[in-house]
Amino acid sequence: AAPASAPASAPAPGPSGPAAPVGPAGIDAPGALRRPATAGPHVRMLHGLRRPANWLQLVRFGVVGGTGFALNLAVYALLVHPLGIVYQVAAAAAWIIAGANNFVWNRHWTFNARDGQVHVQAMRFLVVSLLALAFNELALTLLVEAGGLSQVVAQVLALGASTPLNFLGNKLWSFK
Repeated sequence: AAPASAPASAPAPGPSGPAAPVGPAGIDAPGALRRPATAGPHVRMLHGLRRPANWLQLVRFGVVGGTGFALNLAVYALLVHPLGIVYQVAAAAAWIIAGANNFVWNRHWTFNARDGQVHVQAMRFLVVSLLALAFNELALTLLVEAGGLSQVVAQVLALGASTPLNFLGNKLWSFK
């Protein structure tokens, strides 16, 4: 004899306990309580990739980063050549000036986060920037030392590898 099947309105057990009553063809019974759906990080990421606003933010982030890069080089060249400042000091000063520029533009234009507390956002931006810099330095060193790439090509690739980390850190934490 075939086993008796459960009635159509009986709860179907789930991985974390009984589920809501299910009607015919898997449709929830009227008035049934449902467990809240929890999407994993990969599902949330896929939904985020489908939002045009996120892509626009990424483009704006790239534009801000590009202008920051140009500003960094201009300040560095000015400090080293006409002013004769030691190149390590010039590099640090240029990094700070470009970073401040990037913070302002990302806060006001890329992420439109003017309502947040500026000092909290600035500290978070600094933390994310330093983490992205550390990741960039690690990737750069591996590409040059282990990969045998030229330093310039390796820096381009390292910047490309660290940019998503920098973008996501600022989007999801610094300017949330």
